[in-house]
Amino acid sequence: MMTNNIKKSVIQFMSESKKQTFSLEQIAEGLGFQKSDDFKLLVQSVAQMEREGSVLFNQKGKIKLNRQDQYMEGIFRSNDRGFGFVSIEGEEDDVFIPKDFTNFALEGDIVKIEVLKQGSPMEDQAAEGKVVEIVSRSMTQIVGIFNLYSEADIQKSGLYGTIVPKDKKLNRYRLFVADEGIKPEDGSVVVAEITYYPDEEHTFSFEGLVKQVIGHKNDPGMDILSIVLQHGIPTDFEESTLKEAEKLPDHVLASEIEGRVDLRDEIIVTIDGEEAKDLDDAVRVKKLDNGNYLLGVYIADVSHYVTENSPLDMEASDRATSVYLTDRVIPMLPRKLSNGICSLNPDVDRLVMSCEMEITNEGQVVSHDIFEGVIHSSARMTYTAVNEILERSNEETFETYKELIPFFDEMAELHTILENMRQDRGAISFEDREAKIIVDAEGHPIDIELRTRKVAERLIESFMLAANETIARHFTQLKLPFIYRIHEHPKEEKVQRFFEFVTNFGILVKGKKDDVSPKEMQKVLDQIAGKPEEPVVSMMLLRSMQQARYSEDPVGHYGLAADDYTHFTSPIRRYPDLIVHRLIKSYSQKPIKDELKSKWNEELPDIADHSSKMERRAVEAERDTDNMKKAEFMQDKIDQEFDGIITSITKFGMFVELANTIEGLIHVSQLKSDYFHFVENHLALVGERTGTVYKIGQPVKIKVTKADVDTREIDFELLSAEKVTTPIEIPKNNKRNDNRKGTDRKKQGKKPTYRNEKKVGGKKKSDQPFYKKVAKKKKGKSSRNKKR
Repeated sequence: MMTNNIKKSVIQFMSESKKQTFSLEQIAEGLGFQKSDDFKLLVQSVAQMEREGSVLFNQKGKIKLNRQDQYMEGIFRSNDRGFGFVSIEGEEDDVFIPKDFTNFALEGDIVKIEVLKQGSPMEDQAAEGKVVEIVSRSMTQIVGIFNLYSEADIQKSGLYGTIVPKDKKLNRYRLFVADEGIKPEDGSVVVAEITYYPDEEHTFSFEGLVKQVIGHKNDPGMDILSIVLQHGIPTDFEESTLKEAEKLPDHVLASEIEGRVDLRDEIIVTIDGEEAKDLDDAVRVKKLDNGNYLLGVYIADVSHYVTENSPLDMEASDRATSVYLTDRVIPMLPRKLSNGICSLNPDVDRLVMSCEMEITNEGQVVSHDIFEGVIHSSARMTYTAVNEILERSNEETFETYKELIPFFDEMAELHTILENMRQDRGAISFEDREAKIIVDAEGHPIDIELRTRKVAERLIESFMLAANETIARHFTQLKLPFIYRIHEHPKEEKVQRFFEFVTNFGILVKGKKDDVSPKEMQKVLDQIAGKPEEPVVSMMLLRSMQQARYSEDPVGHYGLAADDYTHFTSPIRRYPDLIVHRLIKSYSQKPIKDELKSKWNEELPDIADHSSKMERRAVEAERDTDNMKKAEFMQDKIDQEFDGIITSITKFGMFVELANTIEGLIHVSQLKSDYFHFVENHLALVGERTGTVYKIGQPVKIKVTKADVDTREIDFELLSAEKVTTPIEIPKNNKRNDNRKGTDRKKQGKKPTYRNEKKVGGKKKSDQPFYKKVAKKKKGKSSRNKKR
């Protein structure tokens, strides 16, 4: 085949694929160029294409089309101050969008952009662009509190009222409700479908129709439910899904056991938290005659009950994950499965997908077996009980499970071996402090418990990690289409900032900022272990990491220092795990047909991408809920004093974390003793006249001044701070700015134009609805309907 024809084939293949970046091997496989001579021609053609500029190589050696002269498509991320960034798949860096070029794009919108100015990585300058088209809106509905218009205003305007969004990112916006459809009461929490979006004439206003009344703003639990719906998380299952679930048996049938490995006589247990009801993993450990260990990890065989393209599967695919919030769980699967036939409850038969591994005293897996089985769990253990057994701290617990004591002792031995192995290879171990918000029957927070993960929690983690790595390695070696859990190398600029930060503590990191190993990062944590700055350095390292995500490419897991990793162990609550089980089963049918590989090659990128997005949605909902409950918890503590540590410094102030993990802002305008400059490379505020320094990790005493549940924000006043003995110079090019007046945390820019604002005597008058600007408006129609 001529070189020009090869180049055309390469461009066509890359253009038609949903992927943005490719390895040479992937292009070769896609074009059928695996033979030595064909592959050599392909390499020569791609090299020529790079010289011609039709393709580019990114920093990881992947190939991508050069789309410099075309519009690029990506996801818009908004900033409080009006500007934004667009993330483009396959591109290393985001494109900066100035506030005048956003084209009214909103958070999460898929947009087309034109690059106006190329970036300069050497000078740490991002590319700049403008949004030329909004391809699809991420936000199609708004959850908020309804404010009813007077009867007179309803008659005149054809509008029924306004909605104040619950999402604090939209606190500048209002949604105007048409006088048709559902008629909520004043103060109702509602879901409204957006019919018109902000534009040049109506910068901060939506229009829409109420499609659901959730309840009243003062109803118990309404606060969390509002957040759930605001993020678009479904709370009820489709009727077809529930009907299918009801048809499933309550127990394992004899016919379902045929052909499976029978493990019902083995000692196998589950170990979970006291409150857990969806028990999807069970384990056993046995010391072998050769000195090695047998580790068995048995996972609920959800894919047996959730069949491909069934209503259960379609809804699980859409949800992609269970969502765990303060006082509730929104499951991925109906409870008939999650708490019933799929849960590995004790003293009943359950179907499982199994991964059994032989592990040496050095923590190496020397053999493994992956198969379908059936178990009969011997005990439903809790972390508390297992910790009491291992610590020999509770005689009653010890006596209750005395026959299982050797079993748990061998588990602890193997866990220590696996943990040491991971540490030796350089896995990063972050601080493992957890905060749980305790609420009363009405959902009001009454306490915040700090929990430290002990041996029982960590040993289950060790066993799950071992199974996940073994499964991933197995299919990577087979070179079959698969779904992986990946954690890419941190971005260079974030690593550089972390390097600069830790030098403040006398720590130097070996390695280049563009290729530092996780082992060197772990050495940083080892050096500060037990010191006051440990939590802060650990947090800053975590901030420098990329987000883990799902992918069809086995690029490894940086934080675990693992070459291969997947999620196999939680199919009740994570859809990618269910897909891994389905893949294992589909590949067990020999020979593996090309049609099957093509099917998974086509489907897995979309599954990975959607699952990653839904995971982020769940994390954001959890974070919003926690922030709201923490603000509520602090409401009766106004004017109380607490000790804390500075965890973040910005030009507008500093964030302080208390011992109970609650974080609040000390705005720079409250530091009245001096004018403070933000010295970015030290992440510090430095007084212009006094030289007073405030930096990350510094102990302080504060007073609580504000706790706002609606904005989920907490403010502190600084009372005193431990003195920093090492002075920090203010760079000569530092200029005074307006940081004493504004804050990035609060919304800035234009105030809402509710289409009703008129300038009167130099001031805006906003006491009349915008319909008065529209002549001869027909009742029941919006101003935009009038125009269109």
